[in-house]
Amino acid sequence: MEEVLGSGASPVPEHLPGLMEWVVRVREGLDATDAKYPFVLYGTDWLAFAHLVIAVAFYGPYRDPVRNIWVIEFGVIACAGIVPLALICGSVRGIPFYWQLVDMSFGVFGVIPLLVVRRLIKRLEAYELAA
Repeated sequence: MEEVLGSGASPVPEHLPGLMEWVVRVREGLDATDAKYPFVLYGTDWLAFAHLVIAVAFYGPYRDPVRNIWVIEFGVIACAGIVPLALICGSVRGIPFYWQLVDMSFGVFGVIPLLVVRRLIKRLEAYELAA
């Protein structure tokens, strides 16, 4: 990513020098960690796996929405948890505030489709009960 952003074709270094500094800092941190403690990066493999497992869980509401509404509600709770996590851990880890805002936006914008789907499932549930 550093090579792409830093190339002559990219406007990033000129217009967003703070972003370039952050990308370089992250790259240096990853390189140093990998050189000395490669097992730490193994945790990112498990993080990716966890994302896939959570994604599979969301097949349940597609298959049987009323019975599996809990998955949608779990997603809403997870979105709500992003904001305090980003603020607390971001500050502790020295993450720039603007990057914390980007992280928090996943929770803020991620909850919107979940709430829409939850409302539709509740309507479906009421329709099924009335029928």
